[in-house]
Amino acid sequence: MSAAPPDNDVLWARGIVKSHHGTPALRGVSLAVREGEMLAVTGPRGSGKSTLLGCLSAQLPVDEGEVWFHSAPVHTLGRAGRERLRRERFGWVGPEPHLVPELTARENVALPLLLAGAGHRAAHRAAGEWLDRLDVTGCAKLRPADLPQDIRQRIAVARALAPEPPVVFADDPTAPLHRDAREQVLRILASAARSHHLTLVIATHDPELARYADRTVRLVDGRIEAAPPLPPSPPGAERADVYYLALARGYRALDLARWLLTAGAAAVVAAFLLRALGRALAEPAAGPTACSGACPRWPPSPGSRPSPPAPSPPSTPSGSPA
Repeated sequence: MSAAPPDNDVLWARGIVKSHHGTPALRGVSLAVREGEMLAVTGPRGSGKSTLLGCLSAQLPVDEGEVWFHSAPVHTLGRAGRERLRRERFGWVGPEPHLVPELTARENVALPLLLAGAGHRAAHRAAGEWLDRLDVTGCAKLRPADLPQDIRQRIAVARALAPEPPVVFADDPTAPLHRDAREQVLRILASAARSHHLTLVIATHDPELARYADRTVRLVDGRIEAAPPLPPSPPGAERADVYYLALARGYRALDLARWLLTAGAAAVVAAFLLRALGRALAEPAAGPTACSGACPRWPPSPGSRPSPPAPSPPSTPSGSPA
């Protein structure tokens, strides 16, 4: 058996091969997903995006290759092991909102929490909070048959996020939504991934959705497409790169100073500045090494004036005794 993936990779796949009824869907795909990352898998329809998410999320067994979740070899699990992994560790949002028709919207969102052992009151409270974030609180007591498809899709998103699983898979989650609702769901997904440190893997052909991701990989004909080579830099690009690098470093320095001040380090900064100022005042000012006549010390001590030059002794007449 090969070694487990690196610790910072929550998902890791190597050489995945998967076919549907003899038709190749994935042709040796290798991929690593870092913990807390929002990854978008893009590509045209039929390129293998949904199949890749199915293999990574333990919904589909691979024909060849390896899939790891942390140090657990998913590709060696049987049906029961994969079902348990999906129930306890993964969240899923599909292109169609598959809700339990006999349950209300709140009960659908609370269902995975109850299955995980949460109390009835805590599960329903968390479900209400997620429904509120997705602006569907008014539908909490309605059943799926009484709701339009875009509202049902928001409820499906809330159900996937409510248990706060380590990894959420979303297969074209904004397909049934109109533009305004699509933007809201994208913001909710991205915000949840950042605030709860979730790993989010999204399959989409929507460029607007990919814009929210930390990283994008593109599938074409079951293979990950290599990134195109960078074009040659135009004249003056190196100078611009240096300028923007310096600007970025300046912003980082400002952020660090702001953090120090807000973290209660103002006294430390003030003490450092006073110590530096004291050293500067104690050092003599740079200037000429020689001076004709008497030179007053500068800067004078506080409250004093520079001493005038000492008067010259009176001249003695010629021939007089000294």
